[in-house]
Amino acid sequence: MNLYKDAVPNNKLIADKENSVTRDNVTRIAKVSNPTLTVFKPAKPNGKAVIICPGGGYSILAFDKEGTRVAEEMNRWGITAFVLKYRLPDDSINIDRSLAPLQDAQQAIRFVRSNAKEFGVDRNKIGIMGFSAGGHLASTAATHFNFKADAANDDTTSARPDFAILIYPVITFDSTFGHKGSRNNLVGANASKEKFDFYSNELQVTPTTPPTFLIHASDDATVPVENSVRFYQACVKNKVPVEMHLYPKGGHGFGMYNKTTDDNWMERLRNWLNSIK
Repeated sequence: MNLYKDAVPNNKLIADKENSVTRDNVTRIAKVSNPTLTVFKPAKPNGKAVIICPGGGYSILAFDKEGTRVAEEMNRWGITAFVLKYRLPDDSINIDRSLAPLQDAQQAIRFVRSNAKEFGVDRNKIGIMGFSAGGHLASTAATHFNFKADAANDDTTSARPDFAILIYPVITFDSTFGHKGSRNNLVGANASKEKFDFYSNELQVTPTTPPTFLIHASDDATVPVENSVRFYQACVKNKVPVEMHLYPKGGHGFGMYNKTTDDNWMERLRNWLNSIK
């Protein structure tokens, strides 16, 4: 379904350029100008909902590997899942590219919350999940919910997620551990320190940040493990309930399956979700 009932905010009037390519069993979507939300309904809903943000460096979306397949697994747990096809920052599409992904994430949370009864979910059990750059978007939604990314939107429904699931996430935009591709695509290489700090989400954690679950591999050469570690430390400092699992190996982008270990992080996530009342 379309994420916005009317015109998409912060968009230039252009023809739809969206395209997708499937190779190596992964569908990659690019040039998103019309964001959508795809719902996956479980046979026996337990009242929880998760909005899933696929990763791809803010340049593409790994829509099935880090989206639809995850949603299907969550359905088996009784969770109503929504895969967010969010806009990727692009000056040819967006008026302010840095705001577009967060506008879509906030709109998705408000939409699910406003229609919770229709979807059979508890409006106070709506979480957000993200992989890699999608993890940056999810962590931005979890720390910037009091910032109205779409200033013209008069919807007063809360955009705060009730929990956050961050899988090998981009967190910081600093020069030491930040993922330059995601950072440069979202805000540009020459953005101000204030803007880098604004989107360095370990700096934005407060006691009102929702409970968070983190997964990362220590040998991740794309998004250093320090991204998750910093967010974990910020949560502890602010007394935010947080659980983190680090694997010695796995690299980056392993999706639901880290093949270097017999441990199943999805089962650990399922247990954590069951602990949220």
